[in-house]
Amino acid sequence: MTQPFDDSSPAFPDAVPAEAPPAGVAAEAAPQRDGDADWDGPRGWQQLPKRAYRVFLYVSLLVAAMPATMATMILDDVLARRDWGWMAIAAMWVATFVVALWVAHKRYRYTFWILDEDGFAVRRGRLWQWETRVPSSRVQHLDLKRGPLERAHNLASLVLHTAGTRLSAVSISGLDDADAERLRDHFSRQIDRQADDDHA
Repeated sequence: MTQPFDDSSPAFPDAVPAEAPPAGVAAEAAPQRDGDADWDGPRGWQQLPKRAYRVFLYVSLLVAAMPATMATMILDDVLARRDWGWMAIAAMWVATFVVALWVAHKRYRYTFWILDEDGFAVRRGRLWQWETRVPSSRVQHLDLKRGPLERAHNLASLVLHTAGTRLSAVSISGLDDADAERLRDHFSRQIDRQADDDHA
């Protein structure tokens, strides 16, 4: 389930290697159990790879450019006769770029994932943190998605479709392609084992 909570202190340090768990949460790494014996990926809370920031930035810029372009055309007609009109348009584009940088940084910097004995979880946010956890037994099927930008940066998006929970699907973008495939294989084997148990 998804649980918001407020924490005024930073959730994680400002610089964490993509391959290493964030400081302060490494102790949360899950002990291996029989149900996770086939999981050969990283343990503990994991940050997205640095390549994900570039993809998030490109997406943020593309999304922000559309309304900024429309606003430019409107302001150009309204402020065409004013000497400072071009300055207002330039300031708007600078603000658009800054906001895109902030959104991409926040999305990358404060997104973490973990696979432990309780299942798969995604944590987002700094001041307001949201953690979504999916028990392994609830996963019915899963999808791997790779857009053009993700393929160019060896990234993937994982979507877990669940049963019996308030959220029908949980997704995370910007995963390292190798980690995404290991997660897919792990849950695929989990689903197959559960299906065999149900038919036994």
